Amino acid sequence: MHMADALVSPSVALSMYAASTVVAAYSIKKVREENNPRKIPLMGIMGAFVFAAQMLNFAIPGTGSSGHLCGSMLLAALLGPEAAFLTMIGILAMQCLLFADGGLLALGANIWNMAFYGCFVGGLLIWQPLMRSGLSKGKIIAAALLGSVLTLQLGAFSVVLETTASGITELPFNAFALTMQGIHLAIGAVEGAIIASVLLFIYQARPQLLHSDDSAASDRAGRYSFAQTLAVLAGATIVAAGGLSLAASEKPDGLEWSLERIAGTAELEGSGLWHELAAKIQAATALLPDYAFVGNESTWGTVFSGLLGSALVLLLGLGCCYAFKFFKNDQVIKHE
Repeated sequence: MHMADALVSPSVALSMYAASTVVAAYSIKKVREENNPRKIPLMGIMGAFVFAAQMLNFAIPGTGSSGHLCGSMLLAALLGPEAAFLTMIGILAMQCLLFADGGLLALGANIWNMAFYGCFVGGLLIWQPLMRSGLSKGKIIAAALLGSVLTLQLGAFSVVLETTASGITELPFNAFALTMQGIHLAIGAVEGAIIASVLLFIYQARPQLLHSDDSAASDRAGRYSFAQTLAVLAGATIVAAGGLSLAASEKPDGLEWSLERIAGTAELEGSGLWHELAAKIQAATALLPDYAFVGNESTWGTVFSGLLGSALVLLLGLGCCYAFKFFKNDQVIKHE
């Protein structure tokens, strides 16, 4: 659901930037109040993991479309909604600026569509209530599936609303909405299965990493230590970014597929001062557009992009934790 600038007007873009900024400010305040130093490495590693996972487009059988992990529901289950939202901002900003994945003018909308619903609706209204009475495999699977499907439906519908409100395309609302909701229903189901698998691994490996009030989980010994679990997730990130990304489906994603079916093309172009300015800025910052070397279609460009992007998201996450002084005490992180 990475929207291009051509879909949004400056007024809608500014409104979505404002909405996302308000939620980001609230999230910074809440994370500071929580003051949990253990989340520093987890935010970095999981941010890199989600970045890498988003590169793995999977085909949706019988449609000619593909989808990829959004990841905000996964982050909310591990970090809580506020830290997850801030981590998603880092991922989406990196994708936009360095890889030209999603428009700069549309970044505020993309943050809202892909981060807000998964982190706050999925995290607060689905994950936390289900886990309040204790963790279990069945509830983890149910939360992952329900949360992924619902929040992707909300995100997809927001894309339609933002595009319609912008009024710079002639996409018919009913047809666009029906197409977007249908394909993202399938994508959400696959994402839910992937997230459930990751969370079940963490439940077995280190249940304390799951965001919940379950005291029994805090006391239960996992298969791995905190550091070992992070090492496994870091290894999975490297494998996904540096190897599995080469096997990603080349079929258009859900939004591109919907635009092709409704408008006949996904290559819509915006016009006007703000669109031109955003395009110039993005052209200057996007050193690896479309996750490839400029003018070179070598697969090494994809590998390099995956590994570099994951590393930068990790460093950005860690750097922001200290820059914003999220964790102010001298509590020691134990690697028991």
